Amino acid sequence: MSWIRKVSCAPTPLRAGRLPDTPGPHPTGFALLPWLLLGMGSFSNLFQDRTPNPWIGGLGLLTFNSLYIYIATRAFVKEKREARSTRVALAALAAVTCALGMGYGGSWLLFFPLLGLATGAAVRMPRLRWAGAAVTVLSGVTAFVRDGWGGLDIAYATWISTIVTAAILSLSEAVRELRAAREELARRAVEEERLRFSRDLHDLLGHTLSVIVVKSEAARRLASRDVDAALAQVVDIESVGRQALTEIREAVTGYRNGSLATELDRASSALSAAGVTPRITRSGAPLAPRTEALLGWVVREAVTNVVRHSDASHCEITVSGTPERAHLTVTDDGTGTPVTTSREGIGGTGLRGLTERLAAAGGTLTAGPGPRRGFVVRAELPVEASELRDVRSPLSPSGV
Repeated sequence: MSWIRKVSCAPTPLRAGRLPDTPGPHPTGFALLPWLLLGMGSFSNLFQDRTPNPWIGGLGLLTFNSLYIYIATRAFVKEKREARSTRVALAALAAVTCALGMGYGGSWLLFFPLLGLATGAAVRMPRLRWAGAAVTVLSGVTAFVRDGWGGLDIAYATWISTIVTAAILSLSEAVRELRAAREELARRAVEEERLRFSRDLHDLLGHTLSVIVVKSEAARRLASRDVDAALAQVVDIESVGRQALTEIREAVTGYRNGSLATELDRASSALSAAGVTPRITRSGAPLAPRTEALLGWVVREAVTNVVRHSDASHCEITVSGTPERAHLTVTDDGTGTPVTTSREGIGGTGLRGLTERLAAAGGTLTAGPGPRRGFVVRAELPVEASELRDVRSPLSPSGV
């Protein structure tokens, strides 16, 4: 089918003003480690012997850095961030920071902004509100005790580092979650499109090929005794083939709307060619185009099953309705069921697909053995078009 255009799935180049499709590598705890340089002043005091009890100060510095690194490496994984061990480590970090600030003051108070940074990385709303307030108050009280009112700048720096860190990381996570959700929606749309494409091909080609096979067999049987009748069957085969090409083009482009009257005429022709006597009855008010399109799909599938599987001699198609609902029944007197029925009464690829289509439009489809013999397919749909969703060919872009 050379007329089917290939659609490229290759990624498109980045346009001006458009965000890239990938947000880059996921942030890790290494992004928080450079802030440990704020403790270089305290580290320098230890080596210059300006700190009383340097062994205690050194042990406190080592403990602080270890806890900070532990929290930073776990803050970017939700499960680890919300684990109890992370909460305990954050509480221990707060205790060590308070002890170092209260014991030494001066440059040791700069560990409080680092505590705020660790808190903002490890805690999310709504707990962040209380954790941020607690860390800010703790740093303010400690700085005030050690350095008076001038030390309150530490409290402000702690609050800023907590809020800004939490805001940046939360925004980054939100962007990634939105991108992941968009990718998941795109993946599901592709899967749904493939399913609908398969279903449409089954409904279109299954019926058409069955009619071509039946009419070809009829032409072969008639060729030896009635050339004119055989030629008539060949003409019908050509017509069916051309119509199939047109329908597939319309399905691919998304503009196929079936006609119930057309499908009933084709059903009569296909049944007659297969040696099945058709009986078609139609009554009730005119139907909306969308309702007719769906019922046309049901007629097509049901008649295809009768021709291919039922071994029937008679087939009755009845279309009726009430002011609110339209009803379609296809009954044959075959010796077996056209499809294998499931527990819900619907089996086979075609009937399952039709069940989904009718359900989306507020209708129902049932299929199963008749009360005595044969097979019965029943469809029911709302009459009014306003009650239906768009049921154009599922291959249309709007069907995704």
